[in-house]
Amino acid sequence: MVGSRLKTARRASGLSLRDLAEKVGVSAMALSKYERDEMTPSSAVIVRLTVALQRRLDYFLRPAQVVISEPTYRRRATMSKKDEAAVRAQVEEWVDRYLALEYLVGDSPEFSLEGVDGAIATVDDAERVAEELREAWNLGFDPIENLADVLELRGVRVGCIDGSPKFDALTFLINDNVPVIVVKRGVAGDRERFSMAHELGHLALHPDRNVDAEVAATRFAEAFLAPRAMVLLELGPPRQTLSLPELQALKCKYGLSMRAWIYRASHVGIIDARTTRRLHVLFSKRGWNKAEPGFQVAFDEPRRLRSLALRAVAEAIVSTERAEELCGEALPDLDNVDDCLVGAVC
Repeated sequence: MVGSRLKTARRASGLSLRDLAEKVGVSAMALSKYERDEMTPSSAVIVRLTVALQRRLDYFLRPAQVVISEPTYRRRATMSKKDEAAVRAQVEEWVDRYLALEYLVGDSPEFSLEGVDGAIATVDDAERVAEELREAWNLGFDPIENLADVLELRGVRVGCIDGSPKFDALTFLINDNVPVIVVKRGVAGDRERFSMAHELGHLALHPDRNVDAEVAATRFAEAFLAPRAMVLLELGPPRQTLSLPELQALKCKYGLSMRAWIYRASHVGIIDARTTRRLHVLFSKRGWNKAEPGFQVAFDEPRRLRSLALRAVAEAIVSTERAEELCGEALPDLDNVDDCLVGAVC
């Protein structure tokens, strides 16, 4: 039905009924009726809606959208109801396209936490769960080169949206068994990776009532990205301090921010509470809380959605135009070798 798609696209664009009505040239009352499927917009109105909402015509003609569970958000501050509605609408629109491509290609990997006991009675127990999940997924203890790839290969649908300035990431389930993690597009790679690991913590952990779920997910994230055994190997026995070059090198190697490494060293027992406070004060005085110096970690771009689109075109399941509409980006000409090799990295 047109109504649910129209409402989602409007909210994703951050427009009120009145705002969109002015752009399209109809009354806000008529738009409200369109969204409730009490009236059907004419072909001319639908065309104007596609222009105003920057959607292709196919968007309004696809089957009804999926329904997602209530998301768990990771954010720097409380979002307004308008921003939260916009974020959710962007996510619903992205999930809708993602699942449509999965259905067309016939590829829907299952997510499994087999071998992992997510029940925790303390925040420290999150360390154990992180180690169990690494073992269950055969990741060993080495740094994870691309966390988005790891998650997607194991059945987590990963995406990125513009969101709002206060949005970092969210997680939810589709039909109670398909996990989804969505992160903010364009942020620093170390922040993105930590957000993904944090949301993975929400999927893996089942904290007792007396355990703060956010704190536990944060501990899980740092332990998943930098396992205790590797922290001890990298930093050695208890220390009096940590140097800036050390922290920069570790950030480069593990894709974990320098500030997160300070917390990690503290939680593992490498540095004491006094040293931890002193290092955080130093970072605050130098403005490194907002932007750390030196090496910047690359953004882990989710790649599975694009891969599904390319497969759909290669197998002649859909046209290139249709695949691009579902993928949300332009695809290379598969008959042009030079075009296909642009940006390829071996």
